[in-house]
Amino acid sequence: MKRVKDMVAEANAQVAHAPAADIIPQHGQEGVTFVDLRDPRELEREGMIPGAFHCPRGMLEFWIDPESPYAKPQFQTGDRFVFYCASGWRSALSALAAQEMGLENVSHITDGFSGWKASGGPVGDRPKKPA
Repeated sequence: MKRVKDMVAEANAQVAHAPAADIIPQHGQEGVTFVDLRDPRELEREGMIPGAFHCPRGMLEFWIDPESPYAKPQFQTGDRFVFYCASGWRSALSALAAQEMGLENVSHITDGFSGWKASGGPVGDRPKKPA
């Protein structure tokens, strides 16, 4: 049986990754899109990186694939994508999936949103959906 920790280790061996402290300087740079993979309840409870694009983990592959009826234009920009979750496990698996689907400049935050907050990265509220 393959364990999730082994899957995360395999993903980290194949995708770029760094701790939040090293990635914070990329926040706000042109051509860099942060992708928040957490559940909406996590965003409501803890906030998110300002300007990040929220993509629930369960929709990632559907939103990346340009031939999917659910495709999102955010994934067709050619930007560099920095994935993050709470602690770096979901983001490792997501970054690998995105890379396997053809996104070329993908990475993830190894210590996740918790590392981002602990390193003093900016945190904002989840944007409200228009009524």
